[in-house]
Amino acid sequence: MTIPSILDRIIRRKAEEIEAGKARKSIHELIASSRDCQATRGFEKTLRQASVTGPAIIAEVKKASPSAGVIREDFQADEIAVSYAASGAACLSVLTDVDFFQGKPEYLGLARNACSLPVLRKDFIIDPWQVYESRVMGADCILLIVAVLQQNLLKELLNTAKQAGLDILIEVHDEAEMERALLLDHDLIGVNNRNLNTFETSLATSERLQTMLTAEHILVTESGIKTTADVNRMRDSGINVFLVGEAFMREADPGQALKRMFF
Repeated sequence: MTIPSILDRIIRRKAEEIEAGKARKSIHELIASSRDCQATRGFEKTLRQASVTGPAIIAEVKKASPSAGVIREDFQADEIAVSYAASGAACLSVLTDVDFFQGKPEYLGLARNACSLPVLRKDFIIDPWQVYESRVMGADCILLIVAVLQQNLLKELLNTAKQAGLDILIEVHDEAEMERALLLDHDLIGVNNRNLNTFETSLATSERLQTMLTAEHILVTESGIKTTADVNRMRDSGINVFLVGEAFMREADPGQALKRMFF
């Protein structure tokens, strides 16, 4: 399995973070702490219900990215979450990676506590320790990226997340990754329209990979959704669940940007 260089650097750094985290608190301590956490809010259930009557939007709380640099200088995770919740978002996605996306674990708690929406922890999950870290952090759902996980580890993390009471968004980029995702018998699948080698985005990726799914699956189209025309193109193709961040984060009021694009 070949991982593009930027992802390789991120994963190597993530492994260092995990080892440091384990030195502070063991997985057994995290599991014990997770038993006292509030009930999760039903990320997948919320998306499934919202997508029946209109577009189901996962609105992203994101300060920066490796490709775009700093996207939003004035970054208040709680205020952004409130704006999204008031403007029709179904769920939130919060970046918690520090080194490459300028996120913080604290941002997730701030966003979740500011509203009633379910929250996805957007990070690079490569170890069961992180699954329980996510639960203690307050996440309702975690992201598992097929491109950076061997199949046995992908399955282990999926099962660990279910044991922890978390929903899971499995992310794929192409047909080969979709085939691996489908072996897991899991319904919530994100299609990232960004090519990991060229960083170009193409909405045709979601359109192609959608044909591999059944009616029971929920396809979340990710990356490259910038205009109402993009939204209409996806909806005309039968895709009704969206993860959008950068287009909103560049606007003064992210919630109003969401409204303009979708409603």
